[in-house]
Amino acid sequence: MFQQTRKGANAIAAPAIQARAAGEQFVVGSIGCSGRGIAVGEELRKLGVRIAYACDPDQARADAAKKQLNADQAVADLRRILDDRAVDAVVIAAPNHWHAPAAVLACQAGKHVYVEKPCSHNIVEGRRMIQAARQSGLVMQVGSQIRGTKAFQEGIALVHEGALGKVLVAKTWVSRKRPDIGHCQPSQPPAGLDYDLWVGPAPMIPYQSNLLHYNWHWWYNFGNGDAGSRGVHQLDIALWGLDIKNHPTRVSGFGEKLYFDDDKQYPDTHYATFEYPADDASSSRRLIVYEQRLWTPYWGQENCEDGCTFFGDEGYLTIDMHQGWRLYDRKNVLRKEVKRWFDTGEHCADFLDAIRSGRRPTADIEIGHLSATLPHLVNILARTGREDLNFDPSREQFVDAPDANALTGRTYRPGHWASLEST
Repeated sequence: MFQQTRKGANAIAAPAIQARAAGEQFVVGSIGCSGRGIAVGEELRKLGVRIAYACDPDQARADAAKKQLNADQAVADLRRILDDRAVDAVVIAAPNHWHAPAAVLACQAGKHVYVEKPCSHNIVEGRRMIQAARQSGLVMQVGSQIRGTKAFQEGIALVHEGALGKVLVAKTWVSRKRPDIGHCQPSQPPAGLDYDLWVGPAPMIPYQSNLLHYNWHWWYNFGNGDAGSRGVHQLDIALWGLDIKNHPTRVSGFGEKLYFDDDKQYPDTHYATFEYPADDASSSRRLIVYEQRLWTPYWGQENCEDGCTFFGDEGYLTIDMHQGWRLYDRKNVLRKEVKRWFDTGEHCADFLDAIRSGRRPTADIEIGHLSATLPHLVNILARTGREDLNFDPSREQFVDAPDANALTGRTYRPGHWASLEST
């Protein structure tokens, strides 16, 4: 079994495949039978991939995904997939606290990885994922599907080519009405759910009915709030358009629960700025703004529920991954518009092509780590109650803020087989 075949704590197996001919069939195991897991699996099937496993600790979800994806088997434990040498790659669409452990273990088992966003539960784990991908030589693609969609690549190219003039600021937002999840007491997990397996390497807390299957996003142990759910997409677009390839040096702002009185632990409201220094003497400092309101059930900015706008001295461009993009000149006249939804199929095709060719994918894990770090930073700002924090990009640590640095990683369940402390 997978546990017994590892050769030491930091062993990395030889890649199962280095490259594939165009006609050869890939074999994939799907870890986490969420809506995104099924969506990615369906697109991979259209591209000729065989889905060997549908894996989820909830047997009903695994069985339903097996049927929908025409998978060979439904299993609860991801180690069944890692043990199978016929599996070339895994899709990780489990809750966020499983992203890094599953990805690192998959690399150690010689399997390429497609991991949903945010790629990591915390900053330290994101770095571990990069190390695992680089040491193994395997492809690790992050599910930032907009990066793999050609129509959005064309819009970002306009920003890079100077259509907006000099661009110094990108503003991102998440504005929607999330449900009140109420207050619940611990209870017995439903039949068919292996809750111990679901919690995995995270610290164990009692099951309660408003935790699964989506609301884990709002718990510190398992998710990253809406900054890490919807916000990370918008922040990734901002980094892409501003052509930023490093962490910010300062994060400032506000994050609290202002509206909901329920069991959510993360803020429902964020206002934050990320400051980036000039790359060289010829460039300028840049700024990313993030707004979040989970209690506004209307589209108040650029007719977008979630979006990103790039501001230049010759115009601006707004991107909504569910609608497309619009380019305006300095007099607010619409110059060009492309109506398009992000394309998971194009993104999956990029993943497979990267495996065949040996190149890095469009949304490589290093890109995903930069994007995921931004919601991690804004959440740490909120959890510490600070108004600003200075960040050292090279060390990935805060400056003179031990309380913030304590939140760059997490505590694992002692002795758990998926703990990254033991890999």
